[in-house]
Amino acid sequence: MQVENITNQNIKQKFQSVIENREEVYHKLAALSVEPEYNPRTGRPLKPNWLKVGLTGGDVLYSIKKDLREKKLYTVCEEARCPNISACWNTGTATFMIMGDVCTRGCRFCHIKTGNPAGLLDAEEPFKVAESIKTMNLSYAVITMVDRDDLPDGGSHHISKTIESIHKENPNTRVEILAGDFRGQESSIQEIVHAGRGLDVFAHNIETVRRLSPRVRDARAKYDQSLTVLANALKIGPKGMFTKSAIMLGLGETFDEVEESMHDLRKVGVEIITIGQYLQPTPKHLTVKRFVHPDEFEFWKQVAKKMGFKAVASGPLVRSSYKASELFPEVTKY
Repeated sequence: MQVENITNQNIKQKFQSVIENREEVYHKLAALSVEPEYNPRTGRPLKPNWLKVGLTGGDVLYSIKKDLREKKLYTVCEEARCPNISACWNTGTATFMIMGDVCTRGCRFCHIKTGNPAGLLDAEEPFKVAESIKTMNLSYAVITMVDRDDLPDGGSHHISKTIESIHKENPNTRVEILAGDFRGQESSIQEIVHAGRGLDVFAHNIETVRRLSPRVRDARAKYDQSLTVLANALKIGPKGMFTKSAIMLGLGETFDEVEESMHDLRKVGVEIITIGQYLQPTPKHLTVKRFVHPDEFEFWKQVAKKMGFKAVASGPLVRSSYKASELFPEVTKY
């Protein structure tokens, strides 16, 4: 990806930039980016050294996998092929994906299967999740979901029951929900944020910048709708609840657009943000436009702090739930 394509200002700024000497800084950072080269045999992009991770394994990893399979539970760690699975699971941490492993949406960056679950839900799932969290002795649990447009409420009642079960079996466990947009339905958000003793973190990802959103995400997952969901969750959520979102880099965004998206998130009250590298899960998915250097991720971390985000995780291998339990203690609401 040519430097000028990353640095050129192709949006009319509607915000006051917090970056000094922007063009100079942009050119220096852009020069660090690596354009993907492809393996001629597999057609997969060759990763730079900073994206290479060791082999996954270990007794804890396989023990957790066995427990999940016995309860017919899924984790986003596995379904999304997260590069941090070994590091997280070997410390007894996992992100549970509920309501099955089939999503009704087809975002072009995501490896999760697309289809129509036809209303199917496992009524025992909320209790199974709560039991697994208890078995793993988690102090902080992240629950994510597939989009369920086949359900009138988007699955909010099932999520609410899951939160209630977790709180009942694990009274000291903090709960973060990485939610879909529920087609913008405020009633669904209301049910989730006040489930059990109340939610600790409501997370919903915008994924990419405004211009690229229609190409990267499913047509039903609109950029402004996501911002509205985050704003409404904060407005109607319990006192002390945080909102959180995530952005992927390497999809063709410009530096100005990244800052604009971060500004948009702060404008709707988001205080926790994660920024990571997009990695193409299969040759059928969107291609990587550039591999972002670790120095650039550090740059965006500092920009986010200047903007007022209270907790930031920014790095090549960072994902939505990356070090979720460690990010939460960094923030104090009141």
